[in-house]
Amino acid sequence: MDRLTNTVRPYAWGSTTAIPELLGTEPTGEPQAEMWMGAHPGAPSRVADRSGGGAYVALSDVIGADPEGELGPESVRAFGPRLPFLLKVLAAASPLSLQVHPDLSQAKEGYADEEARGVPADAPHRNYKDANHKPELLCALTPFDGLCGFRPAEEAADLLAGLEVNGLKPFVDILRARPEGEALREVLTAVLTAEREEMARTVAEAAAAASKLADGGAADGREPGQGNPHARAYAAYASVARHYPGDPGVIAAMLLNYVRLQPGEALYLGAGVPHAYLDGLGVEIMANSDNVLRCGLTPKHVDVPELLRVVRFEATPPAVLRPEAGPDGAERYETPTDEFALSRYVLAPGAEPRALGARTPQILLCTEGSVLAAPTGEEAGQLVLEKGQSVFVPAGEQVRVSGDGTLFRATVAV
Repeated sequence: MDRLTNTVRPYAWGSTTAIPELLGTEPTGEPQAEMWMGAHPGAPSRVADRSGGGAYVALSDVIGADPEGELGPESVRAFGPRLPFLLKVLAAASPLSLQVHPDLSQAKEGYADEEARGVPADAPHRNYKDANHKPELLCALTPFDGLCGFRPAEEAADLLAGLEVNGLKPFVDILRARPEGEALREVLTAVLTAEREEMARTVAEAAAAASKLADGGAADGREPGQGNPHARAYAAYASVARHYPGDPGVIAAMLLNYVRLQPGEALYLGAGVPHAYLDGLGVEIMANSDNVLRCGLTPKHVDVPELLRVVRFEATPPAVLRPEAGPDGAERYETPTDEFALSRYVLAPGAEPRALGARTPQILLCTEGSVLAAPTGEEAGQLVLEKGQSVFVPAGEQVRVSGDGTLFRATVAV
């Protein structure tokens, strides 16, 4: 069992306070967006060298030296000699890009094509960094706002029509007249390929209207949101527009479901589902991939033809998950992916320790209180995990956890 030293990524959309508060450190004044736990080559966690001497080594190097010993033979057979998941703490203070992930066959095909064409790995227009898919799960630690999946076409038409913006009327007509999948494809294509200045004017008008409608009901004494069924969504879209003025992605975002997660709720995102995280702190786990196709809300490259190949043009209600209690005290978040499994343990003082054994590797993350992690049957090697701290447990090792706190457990689902 190895205590992890993790990298915090300073992306511009990150909160300046949420991750420092979790870690009990002083804010630097700079955004701190994601804390990575795992063996991703972009920012692998570090562990103390097991041979002693005080040096630290990358977890990826530890795994590379003995893949079967660290990951277990089942994980290696299924996913090769690498940790197949990446665990993160994500802290959003402003919207992330509107994006979608390919499925496994699309990723393999896209990666092979760009490799064959000699597209440099670090080229800004490169779509596929690897040949893997990227299913992901976000579990809220605070109230967490996001956009996920297309609304039904008729509902999207009503929402756009309610803004009473002339530039949106053609989209409303398409959404009401065409079959749903065809309509969603046609509208998204039109939004992303429109003349830039004309679309920027439409975005500005739509944002102003959304901001007004977000306060629906407040003028006559009712709570904000009571006067308009889409008021909370309008508020979210208006906020997106303030961060990305004139961006076509603002109108694309209006085609998506707005969702607010409460602490403990999670959102699963499969291939082809457009989404964007807006605001909040959460634990995120994903397959170990960097493949992202962007739809907007970003200065980065947007490859419209490839995006249209990958997006699933169908109404998709947000896949909000609540943990399912198991007999071992685990609260599990059930997903259809094999690369990862996420569960939560809410530990109480004086309760029996929970035994966490696995044939595959584990990362344990404390998000509240204090947790004691001890190798089964051993006094030596036990670690106290305070809020924000994490450990890597190799395959085949059983750990007993106890204390007064909340612990997330990430492992491989095979």
